[in-house]
Amino acid sequence: MSAPTPAEYRQVTTTLPDRASADRIATVLVEERWAACAQVTGPIESTYWWAGEVARATEWYCHFKTSAARVGGLRERLRQLHPYETPEIIAVPIVDGDPAYLRWIEGSVVGG
Repeated sequence: MSAPTPAEYRQVTTTLPDRASADRIATVLVEERWAACAQVTGPIESTYWWAGEVARATEWYCHFKTSAARVGGLRERLRQLHPYETPEIIAVPIVDGDPAYLRWIEGSVVGG
């Protein structure tokens, strides 16, 4: 089997208002095979511009590992599950990675 091309994989991130919603969304997206892995970290403190003023919130970060082909579906499903009106959903390419790990991502999201 040839080595996978790292550009075929993405890390998608979002922030959530509490640990329970972060854990719930992480579980759903992995169970539905939109992501091979979901990592929840936090709490973090966010400062942002919203509704004409500076706002602050304690949030939790979710990082999802997926294939480039699954990003669109993951984004749509995340919007359905997300409690925010305008959620952060950012996908960045994985520019390098261990070939075995990248194959694991692919094998974990196919057939979803």
